[in-house]
Amino acid sequence: MRLTKDTGPPVKPVRGRGDSALTRLLESRWLGWLGLALALAAPLVIATPYALNVMTSAAIFVMLAVGLNIVVGYCGLLDLGYAAFFAVGAYTSGVLATRLDVPLLATLPAVLAVTVVAGVVIGAPTLRLRSDYLAIVTLGFGEIIRIVATNLTVTGGPSGIYGIPGLFGDATSGAAVFYYVTVLIVAVAVLLAARLGRSRIGRAWRFIREDEDAAEAMGVHTYRTKLAAYVAGAVWGGMAGVLFGAHLSAISPASFTFLQSALVVMAVVLGGMGSTPGVVIGAVVISVVPELLRDLADYRFFAFGVLLIVVMILRPQGLWPHRSRETPHTAARSKGTDHAPG
Repeated sequence: MRLTKDTGPPVKPVRGRGDSALTRLLESRWLGWLGLALALAAPLVIATPYALNVMTSAAIFVMLAVGLNIVVGYCGLLDLGYAAFFAVGAYTSGVLATRLDVPLLATLPAVLAVTVVAGVVIGAPTLRLRSDYLAIVTLGFGEIIRIVATNLTVTGGPSGIYGIPGLFGDATSGAAVFYYVTVLIVAVAVLLAARLGRSRIGRAWRFIREDEDAAEAMGVHTYRTKLAAYVAGAVWGGMAGVLFGAHLSAISPASFTFLQSALVVMAVVLGGMGSTPGVVIGAVVISVVPELLRDLADYRFFAFGVLLIVVMILRPQGLWPHRSRETPHTAARSKGTDHAPG
């Protein structure tokens, strides 16, 4: 007797919940533009000096979190010394602007070069380590940068640098103008980071994050790819340092402690590692909520800690976790494999 192939009705593939209206809304590209519009409209609602200061600091913190997300979220490298690059950018622009009277915008190429060199110098010997060892070494480098800035004369020592000019000099030193310029710069930085995550090197970063040994077996040069992520994160941190110095017009080593690095890591984890919109939301929450709890006086950080614990219990993957969706091409290949004769 000859066996015949089953000619029954085809089985329909099971659809996930990824096609729901809420999912389509959350993955819409218009949400980014909506967030930018809300940020630009915020001074129209409240434009007090205190509110503008908080919103500007939040925008700079968003840039820091997006930069660290390249290292931690995309590539899976736990960096506990990210404030080192924040300090390198701030001190490079501050020294050039105050000691050599260079306009702050003209210092950007020098900041870019110095942060790239710092990323290579710090990352080259450390990225051969993994897991907890990498975290401890990056923490050590972060403290080294802060101590060096404290003891050098050119950086002002413990007192830091004062009198840093605005981005466009003193002509447009208004808080509202600087806020709008900062928001636009940060929006471009967020867009570039998101594009990097969807690029070819971004996919390599995610492969390394999931399984570094498997990625190397498939032909990915893991060391160079990790170093590229580290240098990219350094550039974002350095540029945020320039905005930070222009915003406060003064910097000191006390602004670049381990606590600053820990807060940036907290924003990435809270928002959702690897998710650009989630990291933006996490950074805004970390920087704004403590200011909203100021009426609680000495208990505001206690209340803030309780809120963070509650959020992480309810949303262990973050406020807006990254969703990896199967592309139509991959789905077609998988469908063909499933129907292949065994």
